[in-house]
Amino acid sequence: MANTRQARKRAVQSERRRQKNASQRSMVRTHIKRVLKAINTGDHSAAMAEFRVAQRVIDRIADKHAYDKNRAARTKSRLNARIKALAA
Repeated sequence: MANTRQARKRAVQSERRRQKNASQRSMVRTHIKRVLKAINTGDHSAAMAEFRVAQRVIDRIADKHAYDKNRAARTKSRLNARIKALAA
């Protein structure tokens, strides 16, 4: 347990930040699942619509450092490749 006032405050801040980041990462995963679901149904236009929304969410969360920028880029690239394969 924290012994100083500063350490107690940092523990509270860290917990608040952890919960917020967890919520944001969960939101990213939800949007990724929506894109994958649209891809699996074979609907290219729905997949593209979901991908556009997911792309904005992923970038926004990566800018806030709740999601690594390279991981965000890799995820978007893989989703886009699957959508392109669906169109072909």
